[in-house]
Amino acid sequence: MAEAILDPDLPIVDPHHHLWDRRYAPPPPSEVADHPFITAIADARRYLLDELLADTGSGHKVTATVFVECGAFYKADGPVELRGVGETEFVNGVAAMSASGVYGETRACAGIVSRADLLLGDAVVPVLEAHIRAGGGRFRGIRNSASFEADKAVLGPLNRVEAGLYLSDAFRAGFRHLAPLGLSFDAWLLEPQLPDVIDLARAFPDQTIILDHVGTPLGRGRYEGRLPERFGVWRDNIRELAKSPKVAVKLGGLAMAFCNFPSFLAEPRAPSEQLAAEWGPYIETCIEAFGPERCMFESNFPVDMGACSYATLWNAFKRIAAGASAEEKAALFSATATKVYRLDA
Repeated sequence: MAEAILDPDLPIVDPHHHLWDRRYAPPPPSEVADHPFITAIADARRYLLDELLADTGSGHKVTATVFVECGAFYKADGPVELRGVGETEFVNGVAAMSASGVYGETRACAGIVSRADLLLGDAVVPVLEAHIRAGGGRFRGIRNSASFEADKAVLGPLNRVEAGLYLSDAFRAGFRHLAPLGLSFDAWLLEPQLPDVIDLARAFPDQTIILDHVGTPLGRGRYEGRLPERFGVWRDNIRELAKSPKVAVKLGGLAMAFCNFPSFLAEPRAPSEQLAAEWGPYIETCIEAFGPERCMFESNFPVDMGACSYATLWNAFKRIAAGASAEEKAALFSATATKVYRLDA
């Protein structure tokens, strides 16, 4: 039975979702085919504008969204470094459809975050400029994932990079070009890697960095059952990262397979009260460290459907923020995302 929508008139800007069509993609390799990450998104082979609007229209007042890269609709040919521009072209087309008003008041993909390989160094500049042109005024930044874990059971199909990406000189040679172009950087890495993004933020104090998914606490593989044990380590690193004033944090992603909270793939589906109890300590710690003006709730859909529906997820966030002032709620649910991703520009 669907939950009643809490505080349905509270405006929401969802700063983190994906779009894809994987119905025609090859099946995952056998060694990762049964990883819980694959299971969690099995019912979302297609997640395009129709599916997104069904979610954003499920009761909460979602006024705008930000798309974040996921390898969707890359060009099939041309220079390898420019193929990811196809994702920006695709998303800008979706955004233009939404901006027509034909599909309702929600402005889907009002901001676009794509991928460019910063290991290209100075050669990444024309790639970034191509994204900016393709974005039609909506392109806001890039994301390069640094998520690495020696235990391959943790990330499963997302084992894609080696350790220490954000610390490498080659990466930083490309990273230094973001701020001059007015671009933000979304950082996705895992809880034990948080010192890497702390170091990056200190080295580039003028660069806007957004930490995705509260730094991704781990409860899978060799971290099974260790969430409580590692909470203090995570908390101390979050507090240290918050000392860099140009860093913001996304409050969400806690329904992913890697965190492995009890609500993940639970049957029956966990209610928002349970989600709020599980996620609350992480979210509340981030808000305390960064302040509401540098925190933004995110859906991370469709990935986070492994624990709940879109409507239930936002109910859980509203339960966590129940004691906040009206001004604080405005920041957490819309104003911070609007400011960081410059959606009023």
